[in-house]
Amino acid sequence: MADLGILVSSEKHLDYVISLTEAAHAKGKTIQIFFSGYGVYHTQSPDFKKLVGKAKLSVCDVSFRAYELSGDVPGVGFKDFATQARNAEMIEGCDRYLVL
Repeated sequence: MADLGILVSSEKHLDYVISLTEAAHAKGKTIQIFFSGYGVYHTQSPDFKKLVGKAKLSVCDVSFRAYELSGDVPGVGFKDFATQARNAEMIEGCDRYLVL
């Protein structure tokens, strides 16, 4: 269970995702973030690594492949490349849910 779930489906606002995650983490909250659609492009940003260790990170495998992205993603293991079922689990298991 997480205090905060964040769906990132836009290629915009990574700075907001990072700031919100850092603030929630500093207050001892548990955070899950699911990157889907255009949001998977954030995995290619050098700033993406700022989220590592502050939130459970998951990436939509279908979107990642559809946009022909590749390579290692900081803080995202093989099992963290998931389907939309992971997003549904996040919605079910969090107190608050934010979509960006």
